[in-house]
This record gives sequence, structure tokens and C-alpha cells, in this order.
Amino acid sequence: MRTLLITGPGGSGRTSVAAATGLAAARTGARVLVLGADRADTLGAALGTVTGPTPTEAAENLTVWRPDAGARFREDLTAFQSRARTVLDLLGASRLDAEEVTPLPGAEELSVLRALRDAALSERYDLLVVDLPPLPQALALLALPEELRRYLRRLLPPERQAARALRPVLGRLAGVPMPADWLYETAARWDLELAAVEAVVADRGTTVRLVAEPGPAGDDAVRSAALGLALRGLRPETLIANRVLPESADGTWLAGPFAQQRKTLADWAEEYDVHTVPHLGRDPRGTDDLAALAPPGVNPAPRPVEWPVTDRLAEDGTLVWRLPLPGAVRDDLDLVRRGDELVVTAGPFHRIVALPSALRRCTVAGAALTDGELCVRFAPDPALWPGTGR
Repeated sequence: MRTLLITGPGGSGRTSVAAATGLAAARTGARVLVLGADRADTLGAALGTVTGPTPTEAAENLTVWRPDAGARFREDLTAFQSRARTVLDLLGASRLDAEEVTPLPGAEELSVLRALRDAALSERYDLLVVDLPPLPQALALLALPEELRRYLRRLLPPERQAARALRPVLGRLAGVPMPADWLYETAARWDLELAAVEAVVADRGTTVRLVAEPGPAGDDAVRSAALGLALRGLRPETLIANRVLPESADGTWLAGPFAQQRKTLADWAEEYDVHTVPHLGRDPRGTDDLAALAPPGVNPAPRPVEWPVTDRLAEDGTLVWRLPLPGAVRDDLDLVRRGDELVVTAGPFHRIVALPSALRRCTVAGAALTDGELCVRFAPDPALWPGTGR
């Protein structure tokens, strides 16, 4: 199954484009699921049907689903209270009833990620269209699985489970209770669920579409998003220029906005695969309006982003790790080597990435940013590199 992630600045019309994309694919015979992330039913408003926590058929071959973050959060908290019953009783804690639980910040993001995982693992659909939250929330959402997995591994390392037999002894020596088995089991289950979501985002068949109105604000948002996506190993497959004014707008009171749009479109065309969507003069409502948007079809052969390692040992004794970061500025870049990881900061975005195995036996010899590509040079460590040690 192909997965298409759609996002854009708030108010750019991304939900209408997501609905139109799903509808167009469904009319070709593909089985399509459109997953909505908004708390309000903006997806249903565009399609002319009500969406909610139960998948609903909006048209032939088209299913829409908007998960209920509150219900899932209540289920998780109830299950956690049951598992932690002994600890809660020891602390004299009063348990919460499901009816009095309201979602905490972050619950909606986790709900969307779980729905994304469940839909991607389903064999019922050929295409999954995900109407992500607006930028920059969408970028934070895509980063969440990797970051949470890293936190879990640091706080509850799986290898410590091997010391189960020693926990009572260690507990008496330390004078404090040691983590119970259920805590590690819960962490392992969360790690498995997050790994499944991370695999969907990183899959070679997963692509991203950005939706923006051509203009200064839209241009700034697109450039920032492209950098944030690149740091996650993603690139916009297509840039949807939404609400494009017709040629007839030139020479009218809309001449100013028209000229502004044309300039931005010309700039975008030099860097992105741009598809224009016309301004209907109203917010799209119903399948006829969505069909009039005529979004592009889904690319059957997406171009995955590669972070290759180039062997330059024969030329200058280094290995070069090439990270495409379009739009990155040298003054806003920062690199820190920490063990087998590289901490990369590009503008407002931050990621900790594991080094490829060959580079773990090297030391950082320098870095340079050229034409939107960050090249990090590594020199083999004589003490660790075969054939170079003493």
C-alpha cells in the first residue's frame, strides 16, 4: 500500500486537497482511505459527509476516518491504572474513572500515529492519504516516533531486563524498589508500536505533498518545511499551489495578488514539481467541487531520499556522508558527534541520527555545506579501522 502525507500552512486548503486527492484516486478504481487529523470535521465538510471515529464510506472505493483521541486516551489510561494497581494502592492514589478523563496535550498526535500505523498495516486499501496537521505541527508529529523510541531506550534500556533475577537483591541493596516486569513489558510494547509507525514514515513508498498558496507567506512556509522534511529523510513529491487566480484576474482589482502569485510560482518551478489548483471563488464543498480541483495522480515510482556514504579513501583518506538539506544556511547549522550518533541542527530543526556502521569506526574530519548538501567527512580511526592500526 502506498502512503501519501499531505500538509501545508494553516489555512492553505490542505484538507480540501487531501480529500480531492483521495476522491480522484478512488475514481480510478483504487481502494482509498483518507485519514483526518483535525479535531473539527473539516474533512467531512469538504466531502459533504460526516466523518468520525468509525471509518465511513464517502464514495465508491473511498473511506474516510477521523480517530477519536479522547476515547483512545481513556482506554490507555484505564489499562495503565489496571497494570499499576499495586503501586497506586501503595501510594494511596485514587483512581480516575473513564468519564472524568480528558485528553492531555500530545494525546491527539499519538492517536493520529496509531491510526496511521493501523491503516498502513491493513490490507484493505491500496492508498492511504493522510491529512496531517498544519505546519509546523506536522513536522513535529513525523519526528515523534523516533524521538519517543530514543527516550524509551535511554530510560528503560531493554538489556536491563536480563537482570530480572537480581532485582530483589538490587532493590534491597539500593533501598528502593526496582522497576517491575510490567514496566519493561509496557515499554517494549510501546517501542514496537512506535517502530511500526516509524517504518511507515520511512518506507520508500511513502511520499509527502505540500499545499500552499503562492505568495510571500506561502513561500516562507514551503522553504522551512522542505528543510524540516529533508532532515527527516523526506522530500516533497509535489508542491500543490492552491487557490491560483485565473489569467482573467490580471488587469482587475486582483492584479496585485495575481502578479504576486505568478512570481512565486516561477520561483517554485525552479526547485519543485509544482501543480496548480484553481481558485473556485468559494471553499470546496462536495464531490463536484473536489473533482474541479483536479489534483495530480499519485506517482507510481517515488524517488526516495538517499543519505549515501562516498568512499574517498584512495583520494584523501576520508569517507563522506552526504545529507541533502535544501534551504539550509551555514550559520544556522550545527553538528555534534556523540558516540555512535550525530546531532544535527538545521535552523529550528533538530535530529539525532545513528551513524552508518562504517562511520562508527571513524572520527569527524570536517564538514561543508554546498548547494544544499551537507557533506560530513570522516577519517578512519587507526585503532578501530582494519589494516590501519599498529
